[in-house]
Amino acid sequence: MGEQFELSGTIGGRRQHAVVTQVGAALRRLVIDGMELVQDYPQHLAAPACAGVVLVPWPNRVAGGTWSHDGVEEHLVVTEPERNNANHGLLRHSSYRLASRTNSSVTLAADISPAPGYPFELATSVHYELVADGLQVTHRLENLGTLMAPVAVGAHPYLRVGDTPVGELTLFINAAQHLEVDAAMIPVGRPLPVDGTDLDYRPGRRLGDVALDNAWTDPTRGGDGGSRHHLEAPDGNCVELHMDGNYGFIQAYTTQTFQGPEGPVHAVALEPMTAAANAFNNGLGLRWLAPGEAWEPSWGIRHVAADGSR
Repeated sequence: MGEQFELSGTIGGRRQHAVVTQVGAALRRLVIDGMELVQDYPQHLAAPACAGVVLVPWPNRVAGGTWSHDGVEEHLVVTEPERNNANHGLLRHSSYRLASRTNSSVTLAADISPAPGYPFELATSVHYELVADGLQVTHRLENLGTLMAPVAVGAHPYLRVGDTPVGELTLFINAAQHLEVDAAMIPVGRPLPVDGTDLDYRPGRRLGDVALDNAWTDPTRGGDGGSRHHLEAPDGNCVELHMDGNYGFIQAYTTQTFQGPEGPVHAVALEPMTAAANAFNNGLGLRWLAPGEAWEPSWGIRHVAADGSR
């Protein structure tokens, strides 16, 4: 995963430590007051199951790698051949360059040049910064070309609450609709209400051995326009994923075979996404940047203690 950028600090009386990798600009580790909030993996391995990587200029999948732009059919490289999809953007395996760094923050940058199926030019960066209760992440995309460019952003962090087994965690997804998908994991039709279904995670559901690879939308938004979702341990400690108003979608993915430091572990990813899977075709959440326009969506991870403090 290239160079490992270690961040550390004591902010508001809380001790923080994070590790971000050069390849994929991936979040590999986050520790607050000794509590692990992100599932780690051996340093010599490539990020297992896209752990922590930045997904740009689209998250999730594009069906068949094919979409149309101004009447021209575009063909992206198929990177998920078993389902015939272009998956998770163009930079997940790229080495980012260091743009700036302090003890408690790092900014990594990478450019997107015109590529098969994506004839646009972008400057991208991601800024990781430790804050009092966790980590704040801000992406920046700027259209360097002369054409309107379709863009979306996602990330793929695997969250944990210390040593609590994932199956004992309760998942809260504060969203009113979910996306039905076909066998290739491509959304079909319009989003559907979660009311009365086993995909209503607003009141919380214990993960157990449930297999999830599901997306939700229509999040419950706070006064700042953002939304909050979390995993809660039996002792009341929580890890919270918060997303600003640019993020209208969240994906939850579970695996029993995540390669942890001491072997395979049960892991769960909560993925902030500004757009749905197949957004280049269905338009759900897709944003178009004008030439010279920049966009800065933001999300983060917080530890919420059992007494509700941050």
